[in-house]
Amino acid sequence: MAIDPNFAESRERSSVSDWLDIDADYDVWGEVDQPDRLGIHGTHVAVDFDICDGSGPCLENCPVDVFEWTETPGHPTSERKAAPVNESQCIDCMLCVDICPVDAIDVDGSRG
Repeated sequence: MAIDPNFAESRERSSVSDWLDIDADYDVWGEVDQPDRLGIHGTHVAVDFDICDGSGPCLENCPVDVFEWTETPGHPTSERKAAPVNESQCIDCMLCVDICPVDAIDVDGSRG
């Protein structure tokens, strides 16, 4: 299942600081019930943490380092996720979208 491209219209928004202890300031969309449900992280660059398998091609290949690892202990898909902590640096190259093996990422500059 791929990320819902209409998440901003269909989900509630909160701050990442409400859910994770990381040094970042971005939005989280949808219901969060840790550790099983983590929602969609980011707005311009959105990562569905419930789909993300933590394999990391997005993090390893992003030319402007949008992503950083964050630990998600106990999540059934993976215990680390590529968090879009620097989404404001995104250049809309779409590389992360193209190489994500599980279609967990959506990039849309009109959302940010």
